[in-house]
Amino acid sequence: MILEFMRDDHRACDHLYTEAENALADKKIDEAKTLFDAFYRATNHHFDMEERELFITFEKRTGMMGGPTQMMRYEHQQLRSQMESMLTALTQGRYDDFFGIGESFMIMLQQHNMKEEQMLYPMIDRALEGDAEIMIQTLKEMPQ
Repeated sequence: MILEFMRDDHRACDHLYTEAENALADKKIDEAKTLFDAFYRATNHHFDMEERELFITFEKRTGMMGGPTQMMRYEHQQLRSQMESMLTALTQGRYDDFFGIGESFMIMLQQHNMKEEQMLYPMIDRALEGDAEIMIQTLKEMPQ
């Protein structure tokens, strides 16, 4: 259940990024900035859902304080840094830089999402047992 909810959120974020990239490629600069801003906010919200709720609950239930959640937090830091660089490049009109950073960003993000979807989310689902619906409601209610 967590797997499906978070996987769907991954896909929604990815869609916003693709739309932003397509708009920029079509020289629709204002639209690209608006779409990238939506992607930026959605992705940071996704990371916040994980770091402020999912990971903490998982760690409390399992006693696993390092390991997968620690690695995902580290990758979130790297991904946030790349998003900041893309935002700066877009704001400064350095569109080639935006696309260049975006290429490596998307590779890293897809690898990150795969690890979560194939390993971590199923572990979280098992740890939460019958409380997954409550967690999903909590995640839905988190302010963006």
